Amino acid sequence: MREGYAIEMRDICKQFGPVIANDHVDFAARAGEIHALMGENGAGKSTMMCMLSGVYRPNSGEIRIDNVPVKIRSPKDAMKLGIGMVFQNFRLVPTLTAAENIVLGEKSSFLRGPKWMKNKQAEIKGIAEKFGLTFPVDVPVWQLSVGEQQRVEIVKTLYRGAGIIILDEPTSVLTPGEADQLFDTLRQMKNEGKTVILTTHKLKEVMATADRISVMRKGRMIHTIDRSETNERELARLMVGKEVAPERKASARTRGRPLLKVEALEVHADHGRKALDDLELQVHEGEIVGIAGVAGNGQKELAEVLNGLRSWKKGSIVFNGQEIKTASVRHMIEAGVAHVPENRMKSGLAGGLGAVDNLLFKSYRTDKRSRFGFLRTSGNRDWSKSLVEKFDVKTPDIDTPVQQMSGGNQQKLLFAREIDHDPLLMVAVHPTQGLDVGATEGVHRLLTELRDAGRAVLLLSEDLDEVLQLSDRVLVMYNGRIVGEMSGDEADRETIGMYMAGMYGHEDEKLAEEVAG
Repeated sequence: MREGYAIEMRDICKQFGPVIANDHVDFAARAGEIHALMGENGAGKSTMMCMLSGVYRPNSGEIRIDNVPVKIRSPKDAMKLGIGMVFQNFRLVPTLTAAENIVLGEKSSFLRGPKWMKNKQAEIKGIAEKFGLTFPVDVPVWQLSVGEQQRVEIVKTLYRGAGIIILDEPTSVLTPGEADQLFDTLRQMKNEGKTVILTTHKLKEVMATADRISVMRKGRMIHTIDRSETNERELARLMVGKEVAPERKASARTRGRPLLKVEALEVHADHGRKALDDLELQVHEGEIVGIAGVAGNGQKELAEVLNGLRSWKKGSIVFNGQEIKTASVRHMIEAGVAHVPENRMKSGLAGGLGAVDNLLFKSYRTDKRSRFGFLRTSGNRDWSKSLVEKFDVKTPDIDTPVQQMSGGNQQKLLFAREIDHDPLLMVAVHPTQGLDVGATEGVHRLLTELRDAGRAVLLLSEDLDEVLQLSDRVLVMYNGRIVGEMSGDEADRETIGMYMAGMYGHEDEKLAEEVAG
């Protein structure tokens, strides 16, 4: 046994039916370090951490905490051993306050009266402030931003005494600013002697924060290395098993006619707040238009309006020469608008159904897919198999529920359905969120191929690197308006960041010039 490891997993195997998720994996992390566990979607990294946190049990192998063999049969066992996990999909009760979520599960926690809760709120505030994780403790969780909800999850693990903290894809739902704030917190945890384990595939973030890096591929542990001894290119090669082409700017081409015209659009959000305010934009054939902005500035509502999911109060939308009068999902599909939503498993795919049914969602009414109201079962299965093969979707069978696929394969299936519908406009919202470097490269290729075929792409993303890499034009949204526009060649992170912060309004031009200069 090597000295100094807070956690060690030896010869771990985990199998789900015929699928081997972890194949004799060894993993170890020290106290007082940030350890990144990397790998493509489906590499087995999340399964490893779920066994460490008690969600799954290994079929074989041994787990040691401070060199002592332990049995972790449940999350409760894990917490007793000082292990806490913050999942990618938060496990909070929306109607309870942040403090109530954190003390939830304590004996008689809601029978001890307001004085007890007030003391707990003060204790939670103290922990949050110590690690730079402030949030309103007495506000219902549903009213908090995504970043604040993640802080609640992290403070919950700290409140319960975790010394080993696991974060599963922690920045996939955060803005760049929130991600930077999170990394400051993780460094502080490290300085307090805690073990921080990140499961991720974002190379830049790993190189900026991790002390050591372990790489998994196809259920096996490939390599563990100090950050100082590697680089992004080497990590990408280890993850995918081959050289990954360096990112390069998509080549611009002559754009065609205006396909989408939005003028003076006013849209209200779910709670009556004005989400889009006098918004104007155009998207031409043969171009990718990237929209950058901090979450909550109207991007979600814009995507919903363009896909027929939300109505508007004022303004006009003209698509392919025809004015859109009312919100209708079916009309927008038939008009030629494709949609890759922000949350593929919430509003893009039906997790309990297989590939065939998910691929049919937008075309089951067509003559190719049905006859006299009855689906062409045999032909549809052959069609589904051809799409799965064409888009390289890895699945045991076309009837396997898509919720059992990796995130990258779910996204490829979603793109297969949308592109097969031969759209004129693709509205892609965070299309690579939660995807590894290989899957991201594939999604970017699909978007540029659409553009090169004369189609239009509206890319809404909080990943500035993605926006800068793909876009022929960049628009920046702030407070429901387009506040900045620049060509892809002219755009840079600093300028976009200023627009995103609202610092290029008329009253702020002088300040912006001083900061930029």
